[in-house]
Amino acid sequence: MTLVESRVSIVRGDITDLDVDAIVNAANSTLLGGGGVDGAIHRAAGPELLAECRTLGGASTGEAKITRGYRLKAKHVIHAVGPVWHEGDRREPELLASCYEKSLALARDHGLASIAFPSISTGAFRYPIELAAAVAQSTVRRFLEKNAVPDLVIFCCFSESDRLLYLDVARRELGFRW
Repeated sequence: MTLVESRVSIVRGDITDLDVDAIVNAANSTLLGGGGVDGAIHRAAGPELLAECRTLGGASTGEAKITRGYRLKAKHVIHAVGPVWHEGDRREPELLASCYEKSLALARDHGLASIAFPSISTGAFRYPIELAAAVAQSTVRRFLEKNAVPDLVIFCCFSESDRLLYLDVARRELGFRW
């Protein structure tokens, strides 16, 4: 196992239950909550999260902003706005990679040792999960090769089939030996 592999984990679970320094929210541009993981994070964190998000002025696609975690086990929430899938014709891979890069940079800059990502943009934004997993994992790998923090990156998959797909992408695309 390489140094990067030892810092990455792929799990099945509910991201709102993870006890990490930061969880990433697959947010919309308002940062004010929505469906899927976005809504689940806002509900679990409580109304204080929404109040803080109202002060942030939203975010553009590919950007990320950080808040406190409030009622979550996670100390922080990093809100990343992924792209809506348009058949890959509107810079979707670049914008998705930016979500991961900027989230990881926020974790590094705030000294956060652990961060958990959902599968950004693969729900209501319709990004094909296999393509999104490849972008996510290659972006995280490049970041970890150059940065000592965070110590641990978790890909938190809601379903077992998504977890198995993430594992397959890690082996096939990145040569990880899990």
